[in-house]
Amino acid sequence: MADTYDVVVIGAGPGGYVCAIRAAQLGLKTAIVERDRLGGICLNWGCIPTKALLRSSEIWHLMHRLNEFGFSADNMKFDIARIVERSRKVAQQLSNGVAFLMKKHKIAVIAGEAKLAGKGKLTVTKDGKTEEVTAKNVVLATGARARTFPGMEPDGKLIWTYREAMVPPSFPKSLLIVGSGAIGIEFASFYRTLGAEVMVVEVLDRVLPVEDEEISAMAAKAFAKQGMKIKVGTTVEQLEKGADNVTATLKTKDGKTETLTVDRVILAVGIVGNVENIGLEAAGVKVDRTHVVISEWGETGVPGIWAIGDLCGGPWLAHKAMHEGVIVAERIAGAKGVHPLNTANVPGCTYCWPQVASVGLTEAKAKATGRKIKVGRFPFIGNGKAIALGEAEGMIKTVFDADTGEMLGAHMIGAEVTELINSYTVAKTGELTDAELQHTIFPHPTLSEMLHEAVLDADKKALHI
Repeated sequence: MADTYDVVVIGAGPGGYVCAIRAAQLGLKTAIVERDRLGGICLNWGCIPTKALLRSSEIWHLMHRLNEFGFSADNMKFDIARIVERSRKVAQQLSNGVAFLMKKHKIAVIAGEAKLAGKGKLTVTKDGKTEEVTAKNVVLATGARARTFPGMEPDGKLIWTYREAMVPPSFPKSLLIVGSGAIGIEFASFYRTLGAEVMVVEVLDRVLPVEDEEISAMAAKAFAKQGMKIKVGTTVEQLEKGADNVTATLKTKDGKTETLTVDRVILAVGIVGNVENIGLEAAGVKVDRTHVVISEWGETGVPGIWAIGDLCGGPWLAHKAMHEGVIVAERIAGAKGVHPLNTANVPGCTYCWPQVASVGLTEAKAKATGRKIKVGRFPFIGNGKAIALGEAEGMIKTVFDADTGEMLGAHMIGAEVTELINSYTVAKTGELTDAELQHTIFPHPTLSEMLHEAVLDADKKALHI
């Protein structure tokens, strides 16, 4: 007889395993199905191991500033194999941590590939053997994968996706990175900081195109200062593979073409949802451009089938998937006080150097709503802690409704802004006004003081500029 569960989650990435944990906490008999490693792409091949790599490049950057801080050293070297090894160990540690959490919460872990097989049923196949599982509710959390284009398919040797870029067998001297979103720019930052010649190609008219234009422009200047080459408004027309290099044909918007030969190419041009071979069509689950269509509560429209995370579209962020997982688990359990996801309160972080972070509307999008807005800015150079750290380049920017004081957006670039952004996220979620933030006391000396100053500046009250 098939095992029966209240909830079966398909996919053990951040959204899936968090959904399973919350369901179990609420007293639901829960199982999770995973075809590869617990933790999914994020813990094993994305968020976490890339941050371990970037930490290594950050240390290398600081080592080249030793004299500035009163130190000296000779014959500095890095070992790419050991850098990669540390990154993989970090990923494994966290994957093991997820396994522990599954055991702690008495969640059944089923290895294999799941497929919907009728109302309340699914099959799980592993090594040619198939078992049937029954569930009152199925949560689809199968995530997404790198987008590819005809003629530019990754081969794992010369043309990489994020997977190959995280485990290079040797350090490439030159790279072409296609796409300047968070993934592309993080790899560009990692490899450039360690000394590779890096060119980033972006089809749109600026790097980090989802960010506020002012922040995007500051980032482009910082990247150029580091020696990174950036071509915007440019497409890659062709990739021709050699014995141990790739020649790319680039085309600008005005039709001009040029060729560039590099050791390796990294494709970072978006993602597509993993919607294939899980029985969506037969079940009646609607799919739009490789993403499952859901309501604000994660409902697919088919009773008993829910979906969360990257599978359902943007923002394609682990913390958004986790939050959706909790919402769905609580809706299934009938918990009180559940709120739907408000994407305006989902922060975005890019862990390049300098870091970039944001939440809510850009200045341009805030203006497009027709509201009267006010904008505050505060530079890192005006902050004592930033100067003491030797990190005086950057800016905090705030966007408010001029009439109500509602925070519409916040944008920042500089040291540790991926940590600082959360204060504004809390403020937005709690619906704090500019006046309430101005009355908040921020500790001194900290980088967080800049958050206060950027709010004060929106009313021309900044104290240190």
